[in-house]
Amino acid sequence: MAEEKQTTDEVLEESVEENLDDVEETQAAEDAQEKEARDVTESEDTSEGSQADGAEAAEDAQEKAAEGKKKEGPFKKKKDKRDEQIEELNDRLKRQMAEFENFRKRTEKEKSQMFDMGARTIVEKILPVVDNFERGLAAVPEEQKEDAFVSGMDKVYKQLMTELETIGVTPIECVGQEFNPDYHNAVMQVENEELEAGTVAQELLKGYMYKDTVVRHSMVSVVS
Repeated sequence: MAEEKQTTDEVLEESVEENLDDVEETQAAEDAQEKEARDVTESEDTSEGSQADGAEAAEDAQEKAAEGKKKEGPFKKKKDKRDEQIEELNDRLKRQMAEFENFRKRTEKEKSQMFDMGARTIVEKILPVVDNFERGLAAVPEEQKEDAFVSGMDKVYKQLMTELETIGVTPIECVGQEFNPDYHNAVMQVENEELEAGTVAQELLKGYMYKDTVVRHSMVSVVS
């Protein structure tokens, strides 16, 4: 009976110990769950606080940017207006420089044209003198061409022709050339078996050009 009683006591003790162990495990589990819940709550509170702080910081940054734009606005507009004025002045300066360059070129061209016109007028007045030199020298008899006076006149004539050629005055070639109304003035027609029809047979009055312009047309006779 004693052994059975002892066995029963041992069984009761073991049962009590097991129950105590279960209670401790249950309590430990509950404590762990409560700790985990507290940690989650603190984490959520911290996250919400961080988000709130971040939102407040973003709002503050936006407000500062808006204030900066408001303060910067008039200065930016003023700067843009100044840039526009500078560009307008630069464009005006470029246009004036282009107009001045065109005026300079036009003035030089007009001066050149006026000079050429005056030079042609002078050449036209000198040509009769040249004609008289040629007629006088052609009328000198062969035996008198060695005289000092005739030789002197011939040198003056050659010097005059050299100076005219220097400034661009040249005689027009006509004899044996095809008749060209731009250079020749036909005053008569002749028959000539050696030349083709429409060819200049004789030069009656020498024509001259000043540069690329005809000063006086050649008076010629043309083969009919």
